[in-house]
Amino acid sequence: MVDTGADNVSRTAAALIALGSRESLERGGLGVLRLAEITGGDKGQLSRLLKTLDSHGLVERDDETRTYRLGWQVFVLASRVGDQRLLGLAPPLLARLVEQLGERANVSVLRGNEVLTVLSEASPRSVQSVDWVGRTVPSYCTSAGRALLFDHSRDDLTILFAGSEFGQHGPNAPRDVESLHRRLGASRARGFAVVDEEFEPDSIAVAAPVRNFAGRICAAVNVAAPKFRLGGTRRIAAVGTALKEVADEMSLRLGESPAAGGVRDGEQR
Repeated sequence: MVDTGADNVSRTAAALIALGSRESLERGGLGVLRLAEITGGDKGQLSRLLKTLDSHGLVERDDETRTYRLGWQVFVLASRVGDQRLLGLAPPLLARLVEQLGERANVSVLRGNEVLTVLSEASPRSVQSVDWVGRTVPSYCTSAGRALLFDHSRDDLTILFAGSEFGQHGPNAPRDVESLHRRLGASRARGFAVVDEEFEPDSIAVAAPVRNFAGRICAAVNVAAPKFRLGGTRRIAAVGTALKEVADEMSLRLGESPAAGGVRDGEQR
């Protein structure tokens, strides 16, 4: 039984926790009677509480089954928490990448059909990629954009890039949606994205996607460098593997509760 407490805030928390339980997910929601059993609350009070939560989008009522489930507003709030957690957990992981690879490492997100860099960790090299924090670049010809588009279908890409002009950057940039779709397929099969002189000449970039608690891609981790440093099959494979490991670790931590994700074995605050 979920501990409800005596005040309205505690009762609200208990109801939301119950609706997020495995039982609720498996059954597609819970009715007032079952929620009362789980929370130990009064059915009348619980019914009124659920109506209020429904009006704010925090729960949804199925009129046919008369059951309740978590509403869209909960997932909006959860995604914002995920964004904040990403910004909090990414810096030490980016620093680890820079130490391992010797190249600037970035975290980017998708904004429309462009990529916005939100975090960047510089490398000690005198020649390195530009710090793009706060600036946007096209998604169709960048490694971060490629990783952020992993889950997009051919139709999704057509809609996203309607009216966009391709081929305005590096010599190897895709010329149309069909070309981009083919390259996305190869990137998905590989597990990470590679762009070779697509954004600008003599530059290679590699990226891997980060997924949130719901399994949706929410960010990408990438590195870019001059071709003479990042080129070659073995070097690209090693960089891609390192990026994927970090991206997967970020995804894992974003899916954890704050208590579970705070400190890991061998780590210190």
